[in-house]
Amino acid sequence: MPHTNFDPTDLQFLAVNIKYSIFVYEVESNQFTYQNPAFEQAFKLTAQSVITPAALLDMVHPDDRQYVAEASRKLLQEKGSKEVEFRINLPEQEERWICLTPFLLNDAAAEHRIIGYVEDITASKQYNDYLKKFGNKKDSVLHILAHDLAGPLGMIHSISELLSEEVKSYGSQDLDHLISLIEKTSKHGVSLIKSLIDTEFLETTGVDLIKRRADIVVRLEEIMEQYQQSEREITKTFRFFCASKEIYIEFDDIKLLQAINNLISNSIKFTHEGGIITVSLEEHAQTVLIKVADNGIGIPEKYHDTLFDKFTNARRPGLDGEPSTGLGMSIIKTIVEWHQGRIWFESEVNVGTTFYIELPKE
Repeated sequence: MPHTNFDPTDLQFLAVNIKYSIFVYEVESNQFTYQNPAFEQAFKLTAQSVITPAALLDMVHPDDRQYVAEASRKLLQEKGSKEVEFRINLPEQEERWICLTPFLLNDAAAEHRIIGYVEDITASKQYNDYLKKFGNKKDSVLHILAHDLAGPLGMIHSISELLSEEVKSYGSQDLDHLISLIEKTSKHGVSLIKSLIDTEFLETTGVDLIKRRADIVVRLEEIMEQYQQSEREITKTFRFFCASKEIYIEFDDIKLLQAINNLISNSIKFTHEGGIITVSLEEHAQTVLIKVADNGIGIPEKYHDTLFDKFTNARRPGLDGEPSTGLGMSIIKTIVEWHQGRIWFESEVNVGTTFYIELPKE
């Protein structure tokens, strides 16, 4: 129930003293009718400044202007309020990130009026990018370690099984015990590595999707750098291609890159030594297309229709005996669909496989 003693000057006091930049914009007259002191400070204005929307748009980073203009158009079409993150360039200052939260008032008394607030998110953006950068690298390193360790441990397990048969005739309980211990330890090691990666990936599906506007080129370069640095250990070549220096889209970079990491990991498992794994990124008018391609053993046609099923019958051990639960492809498909995207693949036995992920740019 509204407070009967509400005083409008309380809101005025709040607007003057709050850290957020607050504004009121009249669409028909194309002018700001209110800017609080924080707004003036954020955009380096004086109390006497007459700032126009065109002047503010000039401050927006050139690569973000179309995005901001499209967000404004959608707001005026009354499609609902939405946070808009973009970069601005202020005089004698480095590039800043701001978050704009606008609201369209469409009642009779305030037709075509936009109110909103702006927050400088540069520091939090840089901090989150730093954390995600190393989080994504961690996932890449896990997959690399899984391949580096699973192969040798699998070989040790196989050799210990052979030794166990060979030494039975010796009748030595101590020798049998030692070989059994080697066999169990190596088997447990392979299982532990696989379980660690599966747990990391499965936990992804239990966390809400948080999409933010970010540069997907940088994110892919970060994870590919890890694989390229491990080419000697993995005995495969990793390539990354993108014609654009930066491509900003809205996506959950933790979940999406975990999905791409898993596709790369599958390519590693099913590509012979000396093979080539290529990740490429293409920008189109309304979408971006991510490709993960290899020249490995390919996927038999009988598995094509069920590859993305949960616990699919298409699961098979890798070339070095790496185990598979059959859940990975199902989760990858789910993550892509959460982003309103689609995933498909082309594959030919003994030629290779290419996975395609198509995502909307907004």
